Amino acid sequence: MKITDKTEYLAQHVHEQLGKVIVGMDDIIHGLIIAWVAQGHVLLEGVPGLGKTLLAKALAQLINSHFGRIQGTADLMPSDITGIHIYNSEKHTFEFAPGPLFNRVVLVDEINRTGPKTQSALLQAMEENTVTLDRKTYPLPKDFFLLAAQNPYEFEGVYPLLESQLDRFLVKLNLTYPDAKTEALILSRYDKPGGGHQAALQSITPLAEHDLILAREQTATVHVDESLYRYVV
Repeated sequence: MKITDKTEYLAQHVHEQLGKVIVGMDDIIHGLIIAWVAQGHVLLEGVPGLGKTLLAKALAQLINSHFGRIQGTADLMPSDITGIHIYNSEKHTFEFAPGPLFNRVVLVDEINRTGPKTQSALLQAMEENTVTLDRKTYPLPKDFFLLAAQNPYEFEGVYPLLESQLDRFLVKLNLTYPDAKTEALILSRYDKPGGGHQAALQSITPLAEHDLILAREQTATVHVDESLYRYVV
């Protein structure tokens, strides 16, 4: 089996396992897996209550990763997500207390309810996988993966994301209400013991994740026609 075949098998496994807890979102799960394999970040847009938090927690469980959730509010400060230095009176020195951003999988819920200053604090983390605080730079976990959920702009009390921050997301996925058939399936599944968010998920093995790392290191040559360059310019 080639590395690319192993990666495709791994993606299928993640898709099947997420399907145990997320119903009627095949396209969303597909886009999420693409961003995860490509080491990008995901912007989820939709009204509250569609399962964005459940989706992020299920993915973290599948890839054996620590999960961090940040709730966006108007008074959220940058230090609330990056962490702070706390004075240790016994050692007479300041020690760094990392914030929720230092998890491997992080969900920023209702990101556009936070102010622009807090939104911009995510730029370095999403681009460089590091956080700088008090002139010191701290690395984030390897394969740091961020999912940000935002409410539609017609909601009250939201701040549009900066263009520079939108560039940090590889894909944007729009979540909508399920149709009647899917909603009935959700109700029936969650009504059963061991169903819904209580479903047992089969985590990926370290060997499978190692194959994914090898696949990411492979390079590919893509031919781009000169006319496309001129169109972009």
